[in-house]
Amino acid sequence: MNANAIAAIFNFELGRWFRTLFQSILSPVISTSLYFVVFGSAIGNRMTSIDGVSYGAFIVPGLIMLSILTESISNASFGIYMPKWAGTIYEVLSAPVSWIEIVIGYVGAAATKSVLLGLLIMATARLFVPYEIEHPLVMLVFLVLTAVTFSLFGFIIGVWADGFEKLQIVPLLIVTPLTFLGGSFYSISMLPEFWQKVTLFNPVVYLVSGFRWAFYGISDVGVGVSLAMTAVFLSLCMGAVWWIFRTGYRLKA
Repeated sequence: MNANAIAAIFNFELGRWFRTLFQSILSPVISTSLYFVVFGSAIGNRMTSIDGVSYGAFIVPGLIMLSILTESISNASFGIYMPKWAGTIYEVLSAPVSWIEIVIGYVGAAATKSVLLGLLIMATARLFVPYEIEHPLVMLVFLVLTAVTFSLFGFIIGVWADGFEKLQIVPLLIVTPLTFLGGSFYSISMLPEFWQKVTLFNPVVYLVSGFRWAFYGISDVGVGVSLAMTAVFLSLCMGAVWWIFRTGYRLKA
């Protein structure tokens, strides 16, 4: 394992994140804070509790998960797309560095950014609503797993995209709607029975549900099922990344 190569890619990507401080850190925190103000304070005061949890506290895991999914995909896709666009990816591919080391560098940096952002939003949420974390270890597991999984997914999008506009298509048209429909702002038990079954085909449901269980011990699906579904999606993404480097798909063209 070439630790120097991994560290070089990782530090470069992390440095780029800090150079765009407002866009990378302050903007997501401010946007999420507005959700807390509107949904947690304004609307939450007019809603009853859900499963014994105040509405403002209930939406905290969902909003954190929304930010993590969006930022993981954005950071990872942009991180690998820029070398493709500038042509420097060929220097990386020709260096004595294996594909797994390249992935660890890019995806590791993107996942680290997302985890740090998630923790920052978690701390910011305490300014608006009181909440407790019943299972902090499980919360960290879900946080890291989700960040790594969707950073891999973002890496795939960055390789696939052949223009800046395509970097936004999947997050805006697919991931964000799935997150809003995945129980971020409500419990799926509140839906009619038919739509409860349809919602179970949404993978984000398992992420939000498992993450919320770590906070309050309540969930729409079993925490074991949530972990298993996350692991399956992680495996699929790893398989896709392996195939990309195996075939050179849109990397060596």
